[in-house]
Amino acid sequence: MSDSIALVLGGGGSRAAYQIGVLKALAQFYPRNHGVPFKIISGTSAGAINATSLATHASCFHLGVRKLEWVWRNFETHKVYKASVAGVLSHLGKMAIKGLQDDKVNTDAGSLFDNSPLRNLLNQLIDFKRIDRNIANNALTALSIDASCYNDSRSYSFFQAKDSIDDWHRSRRMGLRARLNTDHLLASSAIPLVFPSIKLNQAYFGDGSVHQLSPLSSPIHLGADKLFVINLDSPHKVNNLELKYHPKTATIAGHLLDTIFSDTLNSDLERLTRINTTLGLIPEENRRDLSLRPIKTLVIKPSEDLSQIAARFYQDMPYAVKALLRLMGLERQSDSSIVSYLLFEKSYTSALINLGYSDAMAQIDEIKSFFNIAH
Repeated sequence: MSDSIALVLGGGGSRAAYQIGVLKALAQFYPRNHGVPFKIISGTSAGAINATSLATHASCFHLGVRKLEWVWRNFETHKVYKASVAGVLSHLGKMAIKGLQDDKVNTDAGSLFDNSPLRNLLNQLIDFKRIDRNIANNALTALSIDASCYNDSRSYSFFQAKDSIDDWHRSRRMGLRARLNTDHLLASSAIPLVFPSIKLNQAYFGDGSVHQLSPLSSPIHLGADKLFVINLDSPHKVNNLELKYHPKTATIAGHLLDTIFSDTLNSDLERLTRINTTLGLIPEENRRDLSLRPIKTLVIKPSEDLSQIAARFYQDMPYAVKALLRLMGLERQSDSSIVSYLLFEKSYTSALINLGYSDAMAQIDEIKSFFNIAH
């Protein structure tokens, strides 16, 4: 096992169940009591939650993956946000009243859904004290959680790591040492407008993907030389026909979510490939002056359109949520990826776990080579 391998988990709401299938495929090639095969773990949004849970079980890879699989295979929407008719109407009523009040009178964060159930779930499932313990025992070098600050429009990587790792500051992004807790995870996974922003250190934060200019920078700053990236960007059916009507609100919202969660990561991977190619043309003795080093990457991403998979399980979504989305023009067969991000039901999440496992096994020789696993 190399200390320089980092696991990078992207964001994507309920799509993050896919990551568990990939990790499950990898875990089966390690002994039962083996630690995680990556000592640096970095996550954004829902990927931050998976990353943190895995970091708390860094000394036992199998146990960490099994626990995550159990949670995702037994998911129900009401465990993430209030999805009953009463819960949705009550929250929307509060938001309507808030809109009529002065900001100084009502300081509650505005959002489409009330995700207080997610706070309760995280408090029950994640023992944050284990992170420091695993770092002290050398089972983990660092855990990094990305969040976006609405006050200064910067991307923050909050990290818990060995004492030898310092904070970093770059243009519109920085890494800050912190004792991670539930608020960091809620901030990182606060999809804009869908879930409320979170106050951290006298500032307000939302989903880590929003202002994320370089999602791969955090694990590299933490010392990674190799990145195992589980990307949630999936192939999407392209409609080449001319639109006869303006796209509906739901279609536009789906495009915005795809952009927030996928475009920056894909661009950063392309940038890293170009840097590696350029460094390959420079003699090794001259690279030291550049403060750059080649970074090897292996990316696993869905082979199927996650929006189409979500459409198969559309009826499993709570009635109140479907009714609210219908007001935005979203039906079962709508050309929008919104459902694939908000459908926290076990039928859908289990299908994503199975797909992640299948996709990883299709690349298993490449994965074994990347992790130096004996064939």
